[in-house]
Amino acid sequence: MKALINKQSIIIASTAVLIAVITFISINAFGSVGPVTNFGNAVTRPIRTLSSTVTDIFERIYSSIYRFDSVMEDYLRVSEENAILRNNFRASEELADENAQLRAQLGFRERNPAHNSELAQFRSWSGSNWSSSFTINRGYANSGIASGNAVVTEHGVLIGQITDVGATTSTVVTVLDTTFSAGAFVGDGDGTATLRGDFSLMGSGLLMLDHIDDDQIIRPGDAVVTSGIGGIFPPGLIVGDVVDLHIHNTGIGRYATVRPMRVFYALSEVFVITDFEPAEE
Repeated sequence: MKALINKQSIIIASTAVLIAVITFISINAFGSVGPVTNFGNAVTRPIRTLSSTVTDIFERIYSSIYRFDSVMEDYLRVSEENAILRNNFRASEELADENAQLRAQLGFRERNPAHNSELAQFRSWSGSNWSSSFTINRGYANSGIASGNAVVTEHGVLIGQITDVGATTSTVVTVLDTTFSAGAFVGDGDGTATLRGDFSLMGSGLLMLDHIDDDQIIRPGDAVVTSGIGGIFPPGLIVGDVVDLHIHNTGIGRYATVRPMRVFYALSEVFVITDFEPAEE
């Protein structure tokens, strides 16, 4: 194979020399490029054209590769800048969340100087259809909360009450749960009543206001707040508004349905009141 290549190389080189000699003689004989040179140009024109075309193709390929490398450099640079911006954005979000929590804590404590409280984060809802409860990220190992503590929003709206306290999590039953009850005041009157969860109302997002004093005037839209009687809950915590007033099936006594002030499923954080000044009875 090597011998064949060498033989072909010798033939090509000899032909090139021969053409050069004939061209030189033709120019000297005819005083111009002459027919031999014209013939040579005609024969080599396709080769020159092909060579020019191939050169253009390689130049375009090189230019494309150069542009691709340039685009890749820009892409990598922009990707790195975007990663830095995303990290900065996440850091700013975390700072904003922390500042919001601190402002919520400060605002709640300023509005309720008689309450000792701890901020807790919502974890998950109970999977049971027979209760209305959720867990928070505070327990006896990472806080001072205890069973029976009231759970409220930053605006003092009563959400529910601590029941089971674990090491790092605790269960909160909402005011809709059948195990919940609290003394309450309604409207502008001094009469007391009892707020309690009722299973037949829980699915509608309502609770019951029962044991209403006979002379107590109650109207739809009246505000319902905790009375503080009994010392379980602080007085004056907002619960909700009266929806309707009814007579018990026995025909004895009245009860009202109450819609809580807060949509529980939108909760993200709550305050647990660990200590407070009891109401004067």
